[in-house]
Parts: sequence; structure tokens; C-alpha cells
Amino acid sequence: MARVIVDVMLKPEILDPQGQAIARALPRLGFSGVTEVRQGKRFEVELDGPADEAALADVRKMAETLLANTVIEDYAVRVEP
Repeated sequence: MARVIVDVMLKPEILDPQGQAIARALPRLGFSGVTEVRQGKRFEVELDGPADEAALADVRKMAETLLANTVIEDYAVRVEP
């Protein structure tokens, strides 16, 4: 059994209003030194077998098909140890 993490983030050129709102709120909450915040999504995919290349290819296909809007988002797939 394996756990695969898919992190989805807006592409750098896409405006992130939610991240901007968080960045503006941080100083009011006493946090300093933050210049930018980007908000994203994390998906944890549990596999019933090992995270071999075939399984990771399927997870990438899941990401491209359902988990990420690849027009405006990038994604990264990694196996959790």
C-alpha cells in the first residue's frame, strides 16, 4: 500500500486573490516578513499496491483529468515515505 501526494498550485502568471488576501491578513495577525502567499490544493491518493511507474502514471492522469485545471494550474506528484 502506498500514499501518493498531488500538490496543485496556480501557475505563477495567474493571479491568486485568495493568496493575496492571506498575505494582507498576516501582518494584522502579528506575522511579519512574508512577501507573498500562494494558495493551493493537496490531494492524498491511497493506492492498493506499490507506487511503481505504472501507478504513478495513473495518478498523473488523474491529476490532468480531474484534480488540476492544467490551463491555469500546475501539479506535482510525489510518493510519501
